[in-house]
Amino acid sequence: MIRFDQVTKRYADGTTAVDDLSFEVAEGELVTLVGPSGCGKTTTMMMVNRLIEPTSGRIFVEGEDIATVDPVKLRRRIGYVIQQVGLFPHRTILDNTATVPALIGWKKARARARAAELLDMVGLDPSTYGDRYPEQLSGGQRQRVGVARALAADPPVLLMDEPFGAVDPVVREQLQDEFLRMQAAVRKTVLLVTHDIEEAVRLGDRIAVYGQGRIEQFDTPGAVLGTPATPYVAEFVGADRGLKRLSVTRIEPDDLEQPAVAGLDESAARAADRMRESGARWAVVLDAEGDLHGWVGLDEAALAGRDGRVVDLAHRMNAWVPVGAPLKQAFGVMLQHDAGWVAVLDGSRFLGVLTPAKLHEALRRSVDADAQGVGRDEVTFDSVADA
Repeated sequence: MIRFDQVTKRYADGTTAVDDLSFEVAEGELVTLVGPSGCGKTTTMMMVNRLIEPTSGRIFVEGEDIATVDPVKLRRRIGYVIQQVGLFPHRTILDNTATVPALIGWKKARARARAAELLDMVGLDPSTYGDRYPEQLSGGQRQRVGVARALAADPPVLLMDEPFGAVDPVVREQLQDEFLRMQAAVRKTVLLVTHDIEEAVRLGDRIAVYGQGRIEQFDTPGAVLGTPATPYVAEFVGADRGLKRLSVTRIEPDDLEQPAVAGLDESAARAADRMRESGARWAVVLDAEGDLHGWVGLDEAALAGRDGRVVDLAHRMNAWVPVGAPLKQAFGVMLQHDAGWVAVLDGSRFLGVLTPAKLHEALRRSVDADAQGVGRDEVTFDSVADA
């Protein structure tokens, strides 16, 4: 989808910004470019829509050499999101979002309908926000509008330059979550520039870690954290990279234990017998369809006896996460609820519980997989530096 072929950018004063860079981004892939200021990541991204022209080499988008494409037409088919959003202050949110469709000749009704659809996708009700102006929105809301505007003409490629850097940490995490959900639905080919390794790890299918003058490593988040290619990468990702790995290792059904189960409609005595048979002090409460309804303890079930019903004894289950959630989320829920395990659900269906021991096993599995090179892609590059 995006391919750099021996691309160099050299300025008149002799500064080499990008030197002989070659790599590919697959269709639907989200690649994060991460590194300190002045390392080459922004120059790389801005050459894709020809805001910066390379000195030599070629860049291809959808198999087409972009040097042969009119720059204005090229930019109108590539989404672009920047940190300060860049909304037009004199235009409504709906009209801001419809900017590119209008520029490429869509009829007004179609452009506004598409804008309303995208605003709704990013969590802004068009009937509430469509007629407002940028100054009437919060920073996080304006950033959502920026993403919606970039997607309005349904471009195959999306460029994002520090898109969440201007909002506070809580809003930033919410925006990242929303963007990942949206990306899972629309599957754009994305280059996202950030200086934050946490953000790069959280968002990227692959990460290009930039040093001073070169890309030091281009790999999956797990591989970058687990097997840094150079001492520079190890230092950049930090001594706590083991903890960061919790963010990129996801819960799988094989990671779970199966605890004692009590049926929602059965007697308390029967539930107590089940727990004694399995040596358990508690049981999860499930209905006939396998949906989770809480938990019940052995002592209270035994006390209630044959006259008691599990449905009347079940406690609400607060410590749970969805299957596929990162281990970091499960660990956080354990700490929040002072729990020795968390339930894992597929929708409302109970799959099992994740214990600290199983969490460690899952983390070990992730480390071992990366050590064996699972999921790693080869890429060639030389040196890169930012102007």
